[in-house]
Amino acid sequence: MTLPLSLPGVYAPQDDTDLLVTALGREPLAPRADVLDVGTGTGAVALAAARRGARVTAVDISWRAVLNTRVNAVLTRLPLSVVRGNLLDPVADRSFDLILSNPPYMPVPGSRSTDGRPARGVARAWDAGRDGRLVLDRLCRDSPALLRPGGVLLLVQSTLSDEERTLAQLRAAGLRTDVVDRRRVAFGPVLRSRDDWLRGRGLLDRGGDEKEELVIIRAERPRGSR
Repeated sequence: MTLPLSLPGVYAPQDDTDLLVTALGREPLAPRADVLDVGTGTGAVALAAARRGARVTAVDISWRAVLNTRVNAVLTRLPLSVVRGNLLDPVADRSFDLILSNPPYMPVPGSRSTDGRPARGVARAWDAGRDGRLVLDRLCRDSPALLRPGGVLLLVQSTLSDEERTLAQLRAAGLRTDVVDRRRVAFGPVLRSRDDWLRGRGLLDRGGDEKEELVIIRAERPRGSR
């Protein structure tokens, strides 16, 4: 994965980004396919799709991330439509052949705001409430309606935020869904700072190694569905 410019305060591409870009590389894309990248950050995933000739829309709630992605689009001379907004809200009236997302999925102790997430700052790129599901549940609820028949959702999350719940929600929405990739990665600074809390909640084995498992979930809307 080619690392794009990462401005201060924007989530820098890490293992989860690389895993999603790798999964994208396995996905067939028709010429000029319409692709959505939700929570684009630096635009790394959006740019990978644009390199394959897709028409890409990138969304992020952070103005800094929107600026970062626009700068990277200029630097790489790749066409991107970059919009600011809350998850799928800016594109609720559109449909896509492929939706990509590396959403916030990290469980966080205590309450940082009314919804359990920080109101601003780079932490909003990973903190997702006490169970790590605040953004994942919204994506599972709202993204199926934006997929065209045969369209695919690819998202990355940690097993700490309950991949089985993601699978169940997407299947309940009528999508053919499975885990298509897994990768164990070393704890970063955020996980190390929450190690005791996560082990106390039973999300990590007491005395276990400092590794978490990331998964890629692929959900496809059957052709012929409405």
